[in-house]
Amino acid sequence: MKKVALLATALAMVTTGSAFAADMAVKAKKAPPVVAFDPWDVAFGGAIMSDYVFRGITQSNHKPSVAAYFEPRYNVTKDLQLYVGVAGESISFPNRAAGEIDIYGGIRPTFGAFALDVGIWGYLYPGGTCYFGAPGVDFAGNFQGDNCAEKALLNANVIKKDLSFFEVYGKGTYTVNDNWSFGFTEYYTPSYLNSGAWGNYASVVGKYTAPPTIFGASGVGMYVSGEFGRQWLGTSDSFYGTAAFPNGIKYADYNTWNIGIGFTYKVATLDLRYSDTNLSKGDCNAFTSDFSARGNLTASTGTFVTAINPSGVGSNWCGAAGIAKLSFDLTAMSNLK
Repeated sequence: MKKVALLATALAMVTTGSAFAADMAVKAKKAPPVVAFDPWDVAFGGAIMSDYVFRGITQSNHKPSVAAYFEPRYNVTKDLQLYVGVAGESISFPNRAAGEIDIYGGIRPTFGAFALDVGIWGYLYPGGTCYFGAPGVDFAGNFQGDNCAEKALLNANVIKKDLSFFEVYGKGTYTVNDNWSFGFTEYYTPSYLNSGAWGNYASVVGKYTAPPTIFGASGVGMYVSGEFGRQWLGTSDSFYGTAAFPNGIKYADYNTWNIGIGFTYKVATLDLRYSDTNLSKGDCNAFTSDFSARGNLTASTGTFVTAINPSGVGSNWCGAAGIAKLSFDLTAMSNLK
């Protein structure tokens, strides 16, 4: 009986101890702090380049140009971004516009390795002057106004006072891995450079990014990229018409391509690029109204005469060009915190 009593007492103590242990507060592990999601961000930057080339055609008469941009962004989720922006570039246009001001906005959804960018882009060219010449009447018999009749370019090209226009666009990028990415672009406008001619630009792009250790621990990165595109163009209004095409000229479609190598360090990028097109000097002149174009002004013997360029003046604005560009790109969330 004594053994039974001792056993009962021991069991009672064990049971009571277990109950006490169940009632004791357990020290919980400290939960990791919740990272606040700030949907707002701002990207901004600037660049200086030896030549401002847009789709294979110089916008700065093959002279240096500077650029800057400011782009507020709103991240709805980590895979969906809304953005608006303003940018500016120095240019050298035949109408002596003060510069190029870009206003744009769009949406950037991401689906795994595929990123899409859809939006609208406005190109504004304030401060321009009309160059047409007296009497200011085009080949279709339309009077272009006293201001246009007042001034003329020495090479007989004509250019409107306002070249502003807009495009709607879509761009896609597929990132294969840390080194390779490929993409496409598509832009459309109902009136390219306010010429009355619709424009459609499409291209494919590719980029190889070298491993971050290619230059050791220096922090310098490197990439190689290229693009092949085609610009389709419609028929201008009568302002740019000729005796053979008084109601407007059908601009020549053309191919353009570029390839280059870039070096990155922190927020800076040095890009060295080669660009070219297959536009002839004559068709280039008809499209750009290049104020610096030269050539034989006799249509019958001019070396640059084409169906839409009867003057024989030729432009080198669409030819081969080498471009060196030093740019700086920052975002408030990444670089200013």
